[in-house]
Parts: sequence; structure tokens; C-alpha cells
Amino acid sequence: MHHFTDKPTQNAEASAKALSVTELNGKARRLLEMNFNNVRVEGEISGLARPSSGHWYFTLKDKQSQIRCAMFRNRNQALKFVPTEGMLLMVRGRVSLYEGRGDYQLIVEHMDNAGTGDLQKAFEVLKAKLAAEGLFDITRKQPLPAHPKHIGVITSPTGAAIRDILTVLKRRFPAIPVSIIPSSVQGEQAKHELVNALKLAASANRFDVLIIGRGGGSLEDLWPFNEELVARAIAGCPIPIVSAVGHEIDFTIADFVADHRAATPSAAAEILSPDRQALLNQLNLISRKLTTLTRHKLQLSQRELDNLQKRLRHPGDRLRDNSQRLDDLEIRLKQAITLKLERAQSSLSRLKDRANQQNPQRKLELLKSRNEYMGQKLIQLISSSLERRHLKLEKVSGELNAVSPLATLSRGYAITMAGDAIIRSSQQLREGDRVTTRFFEGEAICKVEKITN
Repeated sequence: MHHFTDKPTQNAEASAKALSVTELNGKARRLLEMNFNNVRVEGEISGLARPSSGHWYFTLKDKQSQIRCAMFRNRNQALKFVPTEGMLLMVRGRVSLYEGRGDYQLIVEHMDNAGTGDLQKAFEVLKAKLAAEGLFDITRKQPLPAHPKHIGVITSPTGAAIRDILTVLKRRFPAIPVSIIPSSVQGEQAKHELVNALKLAASANRFDVLIIGRGGGSLEDLWPFNEELVARAIAGCPIPIVSAVGHEIDFTIADFVADHRAATPSAAAEILSPDRQALLNQLNLISRKLTTLTRHKLQLSQRELDNLQKRLRHPGDRLRDNSQRLDDLEIRLKQAITLKLERAQSSLSRLKDRANQQNPQRKLELLKSRNEYMGQKLIQLISSSLERRHLKLEKVSGELNAVSPLATLSRGYAITMAGDAIIRSSQQLREGDRVTTRFFEGEAICKVEKITN
């Protein structure tokens, strides 16, 4: 047993050799191992790590204190069970000090299961209570948006979780806006800050999904996410929530209450972010389909246009037909007039014959007067009829002339044609093409030198 005086003499201070850090840690380790080489300790396990070396590293704790522990592979291989988070253990070993870091630790030689720890018991009690109230029911969980417009992340702004989330979102879909609602995620005040962050996110009215979580840790590190206050705040939040607490093996009350549980913060970002490449592939597929449908529609429209062009008669042809019909009507009108005159002349001759036969002078004069009147009336009727038909002809000719392309040409416009097709767009032409340009009077053969769209 070493004894140290509080106030060494000046001579002792002067003669004492200064220790290196390694020497001091070595002396402390030997001192601990000499006095605590076979101790039994009961405590709740937390933060169990099992690296590829096969050694186990964990923490034993009670309500006030904790101690780091190590159990090497040659010892833990003899156990018939693997301890889990929150398990109450009875361990036997020796107290030592890891010289490389100066960490005080317990080297465990053997352990027994002593039951369930206090935190684990509290976890199970709260889990059963909230489950009985229906807070874990699938029917009350909200669906997650397929394409989030704005993601809110409730976590520590300096923790590893937010870095993992932002890295995944930047890789998969950097266009999604992300806002951090800062909160501590460990310690006594964390539960209150988490609840306040949830209220703040809900009142902001701009998020369509939230991620709440943190990186891995021991059961007590994750405990704010097992608090009833936080669980009820998650359940009452109107925004869909993804819980991403700890590692894949870690489960908290927040995971059961949230609308969706992600194994890690990175997994939460994967769930909420659409794959940019998959969306681009889908967009390209839709674009190709749209191009094919548009091309098919244009082909159908072009065929329909060709059919209409074949059925459409040139206004000049219609004008010639109407002019010919007018000539025909004029001929028929003249023939009708001639026939009517001939009939009248025939009737007049017959009357003259009858008058000559009867020879009544007065009756003859009356008949002659009537005949003259009828002749004048007939001429008036014929003139009136001819005038009406000429007016109608002029009206029809004016209407035809208004829609005739010849009238358009007379105002200085021209029609350009390639073969029988009328050119409506410069995109129908190629440099070097020969086209025919028709004017009001005459036409010209032209060669395309340059095309400007």
C-alpha cells in the first residue's frame, strides 16, 4: 500500500524524479489490480459492443454511477448466453486501468444473468401502457409522402445523425429542401427540447414529413426517446414522422409510436428520398412514349389533311362552275322569254284571225289595246326578272371574289408551291429546292438559297 503526503518537503520535491504518463498509468494499474483483483459487482448492462476481435466492451451502471468493462474472448466464449441491453448482471473480475487512454475499467472473468435492469423495466412498462391505449396501432399511422416537398429533421445539429441524413439526401435527391429543428438528444433536458421541437415543426406549417432521431448509444443515451412525454408528442403530431434512433438493433418507444421506423438515420433518408436516377429513367420512358404518340398523332392528322386537300376544290373552279351555271340560266331565261314571246305572238295572231273573222272594230281595238298592255307588262316583268338575277349574280360574284385567293394575290400577296403542295412553313423547304411562286398576274420559278426559321 502506497501512502502519499499532502505537502512534500522542498527537499523531497527537488530530489523526486518526474514520472512519465506511461509510468504513472502503470503504477495506478498495478495499484488497482493489487487491491481489487477479485471483486463481484452487480449492475445493468448498457452499450454492449462486440468487435470482430471477439472481445466484449460494455458499461455496468446503477442509478448513480457507471463503470467501463471489458470481457475478453477466451472468457466470454465459455458463457451460455449473450447479454442484451438493459439486462441486470452479476459479474466477477478485477479492477484495472487501460494505460493507453488512462481509462479505469473492470476486467470481467465471469458473469451471470441477475434479471432485468431498472431502465429496461421502465421501458417495458411504458411500452405496455401505450400499446394498451392504441398508440402503436397501424390504423392511426399516417402514410409517408411519395415525393416530399420539405423535410424537417429533429436532432442535434452537431451529431453524426444529421451528417448521415444530409449525405444520403445529397446523393439521392439534392433538390429536396431540408430544415434542421435543433434539439439535444441526450440528457435530462432532451425530452423537453424534443417536445418543443415537435411543436415548433407543427406550427411552422411548411413540412410534409419529419425525421426524429439520433445516432447509436447506450440505453441511457437513447432514453429521451423512451420518455412518455416524447411518445405522446409524436403521436399527436399532425405531420407524418419517421423515427430513426440508434442502430438497427436499437428499439425505442418513439419507434413504435412514429408513423414509420427506420433502422438508422441514413435509412430514414433513403426511405424519404426518391432515387434521382430512377426518376430520370422513368421520365425518359415517358418522354419516349409521348414522342411516339405525338408522331403517330401527327401522321394521322397529316393523312386527314391530305384527304381534305384532295376533297377541297379551288375557289377558281367553283367560280367557273357558278359562272357557267349563270350562263346556262341566262340561256334558259332567253329561251323562256323567246318561247313566251312566240306563244304571245301566236296568241296574238290567233286573236287577230278571230277578230278579222268577227270584224268587230271596237272589240278589235280593245283587244289590240289589251295586247299592247300585256306586251308592255311582259317586257316589264322580263326586265325586272333580269335585273334581279343580275343583282344576285353580282352579289354571288362579289362573295366568291372575297374568298378567292386571286383577290388576295391582287393585293400584292403571293402563293409559293412545291409541286402541288402549298408551302406554309420554311420547315417544309431545304436549301436548293425549286418552288413556284404565283402572283396575281403570272408566276415565277424560284430556287431556295437560304432558310431562316
